[in-house]
Amino acid sequence: MDIRAPASEVEVSFVIPAHNEEALIAQSIQSVLESAEAVACAAYEVIVVDDASTDRTAQIAALFGVRIVSVNHRQIAATRNAGARAARGKVLIFVDADTQVRPGVLRAALHVLSLGYVGGGSCIEIERPLPVYGVMIERVAQMVAPAIGLAGGCFFFCTRDVFEMVGGFDSRLFAAEEVALARALSRIGRFIVLRQTVLTSGRKLRAHSAMEMLRVGLRIARTGQTALETREGLELWYGPRTDAGG
Repeated sequence: MDIRAPASEVEVSFVIPAHNEEALIAQSIQSVLESAEAVACAAYEVIVVDDASTDRTAQIAALFGVRIVSVNHRQIAATRNAGARAARGKVLIFVDADTQVRPGVLRAALHVLSLGYVGGGSCIEIERPLPVYGVMIERVAQMVAPAIGLAGGCFFFCTRDVFEMVGGFDSRLFAAEEVALARALSRIGRFIVLRQTVLTSGRKLRAHSAMEMLRVGLRIARTGQTALETREGLELWYGPRTDAGG
């Protein structure tokens, strides 16, 4: 393991954006380190972008010896971009702080990049327990996402060159920034959603009802991108957490 490799030797940069993630950040970092070692990843680094946390997120991350970048955006796109600017690798892999990476998905991601793909994402497995509608969302996503190239932000990868070519994540967006980036990358090269999965938290699905989720989705569908350019109405992502433990 070399999470502090010289800049000239870094091949892969893992970027983990985090805001008040003390409950989950350790298992996310640990999964990245273990997966990188399991697939004999070339020299790599792990960067935690601590976005205005008021808890022990940064202190816990520091225990792993990873790089920590402190920002005050409270906007996921800008936070991801800050991590990318600090990164030194030729490959950028964005991992959410509530997500655990598995060796299989990392191996597959690096393989498709070696074949000339510009980037991609992965299917997700959602940590249990889940309400019934959450299980349905998981199953539909696993079937549909690879077919339509719908990559979630919890595991998103691309080469640095194409990331910079398209301008990174759209910093106007407070949500769905990964969808916008996936579309931009798809216009310049091959983009793939892997069938291998990462394990991501089910806390949003446990904390919000199907009706709440539907209302947010309908609002975004009705108003389009305008709804994504303000934090107002996006409490699913920016509101206080009622289920921070999972």
